[in-house]
Amino acid sequence: MKTLKIFIVMAIVAIGLICGKSEPSLKGVVKDAVSGNGISKASVTVLLDKKIIEKVKTSSNGYFQIQSLSDGSYSIKTECSGYAPDVRNFSVKLGKASSLIISLSPNLVPNLTQEVACEKSRKKCEESKVAYGSGKAMGRACDALSNYAVTGAVYDYEGYSEPFNTESYDKINENTFKEVVGNPLSTFSIDVDRASYSNVRRFLAQNQKPYKDAVRIEEMINYFDYNYPQPDNGDPFSVTMEMGKCPWNEKNNLLLIGLKGENVSEDKIPASNLVFLIDVSGSMSDQNKLPLLKQSFKYLVNNLRSVDRVAIVVYAGAAGLVLESTPGTEKSKIIAALDLLQAGGSTAGGAGIKLAYKVAKENFITNGNNRVILATDGDFNIGASSDGDMTRLIEDKRKDGVFISILGFGMGNYKDSKMEKIADAGNGNYFYIDNILESKKVFGKELWGTLYTIAKDVKIQVEFNPSKVKAYRLVGYENRILNKEDFNDDKKDAGDIGCGHTVTALYEIVPTGSESVFPSVDPLEYQKSSMVDSKNMLTLKLRYKKPNEDTSKLITHKLKDSEINKKELSENLKFASSVAIFGMLLRESEFKGIATFSQAVALAKDAKGKDEFGYRNDFIKMVETAELLIK
Repeated sequence: MKTLKIFIVMAIVAIGLICGKSEPSLKGVVKDAVSGNGISKASVTVLLDKKIIEKVKTSSNGYFQIQSLSDGSYSIKTECSGYAPDVRNFSVKLGKASSLIISLSPNLVPNLTQEVACEKSRKKCEESKVAYGSGKAMGRACDALSNYAVTGAVYDYEGYSEPFNTESYDKINENTFKEVVGNPLSTFSIDVDRASYSNVRRFLAQNQKPYKDAVRIEEMINYFDYNYPQPDNGDPFSVTMEMGKCPWNEKNNLLLIGLKGENVSEDKIPASNLVFLIDVSGSMSDQNKLPLLKQSFKYLVNNLRSVDRVAIVVYAGAAGLVLESTPGTEKSKIIAALDLLQAGGSTAGGAGIKLAYKVAKENFITNGNNRVILATDGDFNIGASSDGDMTRLIEDKRKDGVFISILGFGMGNYKDSKMEKIADAGNGNYFYIDNILESKKVFGKELWGTLYTIAKDVKIQVEFNPSKVKAYRLVGYENRILNKEDFNDDKKDAGDIGCGHTVTALYEIVPTGSESVFPSVDPLEYQKSSMVDSKNMLTLKLRYKKPNEDTSKLITHKLKDSEINKKELSENLKFASSVAIFGMLLRESEFKGIATFSQAVALAKDAKGKDEFGYRNDFIKMVETAELLIK
């Protein structure tokens, strides 16, 4: 009986209704036929032989439920001001709740001509700065919009996925070459996010070239593991450096910096206090959003240990606790709560994040793994929705010692820019889930790397020797660049490394004596600098903190001129350079040199190695697909 009551409470919270009765005989949602959003305060009437049996109003998300109907056939009438009514039949069987999705069509306004509606539609599009594509597509959108004018105004166009695409990506200004004289230091935060790679894969799977700004080369390189050694000196990660000829410009060299996080055995990983924060707004109704999200979380739940705990918070028009913190042994209870979730309503992302962190803090495990896992398409539109507000909110919440993981889903209205900022601000990592196999990778093979942080605020600073290096260019990491003063500032946030994760960075190096010319500034009038004779090409410094500490530790390595690989590149450098070539070609980079898709394929095939899970082979197919699409 206690289990039944808990199940009822979960159902009540999940659908946003307050009800103390038994399991409903009928539950459902009333949606707008155009936008797909839930309709609040719609009237739902159940009739038997034209007699009213029960009448209810929908919640703020459009949900309703009818209690204790006897077996038999009924009719249901749904009404709401501004919409055409809906009448249909349904049946109730003993012990089995019926479910209905009812879509109401907005009333037409006959005195609003199509021309006027079209003009208002165009104006609305322009004001919202939505790129609506070709004139033909806009014409179709205009026709559709003008047919749905409600009470003298054109209905919101967001339900039309064909002509409109509101995906957002931050602009990437590629790193340029820096002359070592005057710019000897290169400082940046490491990045273990991998969302860009699977998002690019999604575009190519749909036979589309990805947006340039969707291609973050460092995330594509770091999607793959590399054969770096395990740490053996007490630090949580090892450091590898290698340099060889640059494949896309043989006059230059290519420097690889690789970090390998310690592989911690599962039985030594602390207990996890996880809070699933799930977007159940109307925009999440597509098959590749909430349904895929549920499958992904179920895969994670099935891999939890007895010491781990999970709570579930949802948000749409409002935020709510669907499942209190529950032991990992009660997998069926956690999965049952996931199964109840349905999409509908607007998106109060800020309220959801606040509640999720509150729940995480209430169940905080000292010296444990405390983490919020946010799953969404990123389309926050109510509450703290601006990127600045959301970032400040997350920065404040990370002080509680709770980390964050971001899972992105869907297309069309995907807000990559917002989710990347949240992950960067909250000691987090960021993934894009384009299919169930990616869920298996994130929550299966890489589960504890995804969930358990072994080093936080990891920064890299490279000092180049001007007698050996004329200029350098960091490949990728554009939104991770730090000021040189930030390296020693322990208050400055940086990226985190998970258990077993690898992190790779590439520099294109122009050797001293090269004839290449770069923009320069006039000589300084009041300062003079001199070179120090050294056989070292560079000094690599790294700073990191342990997850529960606030003071950083310093690691220093040097690379000598004699250590440049004069022969064939290693598999690590070959494959990383192949991915870099692919990213530069997709971005149409001015620095791609002689790079071609065929070159990327050849390097990847030569460095495929064992490829136990087939990820590198899939990459080769992606490159071949992109080449055909672009040609």
